[in-house]
Amino acid sequence: MNPEVNHKVVREIASHPFFHGMSREFVETIAVEGEERLFVADDMIASEGGEADVLYLVLEGKVALELEAADRPPITVQTVGPGELVGWSWLVPPHRWRFNVRALKRTRLVALDGGIIRRTLHARPDWGFEFMVRFMPLLAERLENTRIQLLDIYGR
Repeated sequence: MNPEVNHKVVREIASHPFFHGMSREFVETIAVEGEERLFVADDMIASEGGEADVLYLVLEGKVALELEAADRPPITVQTVGPGELVGWSWLVPPHRWRFNVRALKRTRLVALDGGIIRRTLHARPDWGFEFMVRFMPLLAERLENTRIQLLDIYGR
């Protein structure tokens, strides 16, 4: 194991449902700058339009993915809890958050450096393919939830 890696973070990643069964070498590679972060209710974890450089693994708690709306409170598109991921904007230029991410209660996350993940996926296409096959359903789900929320608010 790489001595620079935080072993607790490696264990958290390896036991996360999204990463279950992925190569230990891959997990250790993306964990190099990984860290655990704690938030309390109503903490803003990420702001729409801000620099997106992190993939979050939700370990405990719950967060809301929100869209800013003119002349009304933010629209909650989805709530995300333990075993889920938050953040895909680190993957797609210009690397800006597409949603606000707000803690709804005490929340414990693992933050993974998006730049390290991108470089790793480019360097190892086999890992990149496996990651993207797992990641695409998350993107599709977020898009569908956004569509449903907007239809609910604005109608057809």
